Amino acid sequence: MTGPDNSQVVAEFRANGGRLGGPLAGTPVLLLHHVGARTGTRRVTPLVYSCHAGDRVVIVASNGGQPSDPAWLHNLRTHPDAAVEIGTDVVAVHATEAGGVERDELWQQVVARYPDVGRFGSRTDRPIPLVILRRIPAPTAAAFA
Repeated sequence: MTGPDNSQVVAEFRANGGRLGGPLAGTPVLLLHHVGARTGTRRVTPLVYSCHAGDRVVIVASNGGQPSDPAWLHNLRTHPDAAVEIGTDVVAVHATEAGGVERDELWQQVVARYPDVGRFGSRTDRPIPLVILRRIPAPTAAAFA
């Protein structure tokens, strides 16, 4: 999810305890709080997520199948400590990109749950990164709230 309407999605998310209506009704969406790699600007990006074994939350850097990675991924590569809003909770997380066998297994699971992700993957020659968010101690979350 990108574009000028992100502020509307963020407002709806927060007004409804993390739930969205319309085409996203029933889809798990989180708000990723991240810091601009070059600017240091704090940003909030709504993203679909998937929960996996071991309390892993996975987000997909598909960028809708575009040839380049989304800006939020570049930001997480530079500043991997971030925060997410899931429902009404704010959680501090550390982001790592899945690689190798782990990525392959997660990719299959994510595509099985969200077939659109597979379609995005077929639109680009780049391997679509999968980012694993793992909970870290809470003080970082306060910095993003």
